Amino acid sequence: MNYRAQDDSLEMSSELVLALCGPQDRYLALIEQKLGVLIETPGHGFVFKGEARARQQAQRVIMALKELRQGRVEIGLKDVERAIAGVRLGGELKSSYGAPVIEGRRGVIVARTQGQMLYLQKLKQNDLVFGIGPAGSGKTFLAVAHGLSLLMRGFVEKIVITRPAVEAGEKLGFLPGDLNEKLDPYLAPIWQSLGDIIGPEALKRRREKGEIEIIPLAYMRGRTLSRSYILVDEAQNTTSLQMKMLLTRLGEGSTMVVTGDPTQIDLPRPNDSGLSEAVDLLGRLKGVSVCQLTAKDIVRHELVGRIVKAYDQISKRPFNPKTTLDSQSAQ
Repeated sequence: MNYRAQDDSLEMSSELVLALCGPQDRYLALIEQKLGVLIETPGHGFVFKGEARARQQAQRVIMALKELRQGRVEIGLKDVERAIAGVRLGGELKSSYGAPVIEGRRGVIVARTQGQMLYLQKLKQNDLVFGIGPAGSGKTFLAVAHGLSLLMRGFVEKIVITRPAVEAGEKLGFLPGDLNEKLDPYLAPIWQSLGDIIGPEALKRRREKGEIEIIPLAYMRGRTLSRSYILVDEAQNTTSLQMKMLLTRLGEGSTMVVTGDPTQIDLPRPNDSGLSEAVDLLGRLKGVSVCQLTAKDIVRHELVGRIVKAYDQISKRPFNPKTTLDSQSAQ
């Protein structure tokens, strides 16, 4: 590509430059590729080389990402893609994000897609929410962030986490250790989300104080959970009877979010999953909401979205509950 001699520059701190470049300069490479511009980082700031329009667009992308970063949002590849699309259409990036959910140790947690914004809205408005969606769509991470915000503001006294201990297609055999140590491998994604938001030390303190509690699914029977935020993860692997038992644990002042991906059922008989049945039976009840996230809401590596779409095309277990899902109104 032939670049004109003209160049523009933006000055900013080296720390901010590093954040906006991304790991291994991936963000800069994407901007260069999509906009046909060359971006250099000599010293403090950026230098843009190329056609005038391309230089201007690249500067707008960098400034939009700078605004996000200064707003304490941790930037990801999805943000860069949206910023590029936004400047091409003459739009703004920041206005498309929802209000911060919570201030995490790495920055504020925000919804990054329309589906995620609707999901958070339903979490705030309802006592029982089913968050359905593919891997990487934020259904568990945003549920954890919302629960932590309620806990830290004193709206609930504890966060209760449970999920079925079902292996993903392989038998792990006997696991050593006490009950928590046996369950921790199954809850690793949730612990990672909690640790990413509040840090490992704060997480350890809150677990020791009983503010964040693990309850094995089998031990939920007979309990009434009051003034609690209850998270049921990987709910596609619950049976119908287990789901009914879990849903009836709600006590005074409690809310529950049930997350799952019906395309990844690990039960010996997939038709035994209680998640689809629960959505069909309860989706229209007052105080209950169902939010369907899609591949459009995936905020992991861009390839994950394409992988999910490819598998959706050949899926033999489509998730089509009779209930009209909330996300349809957002599309």
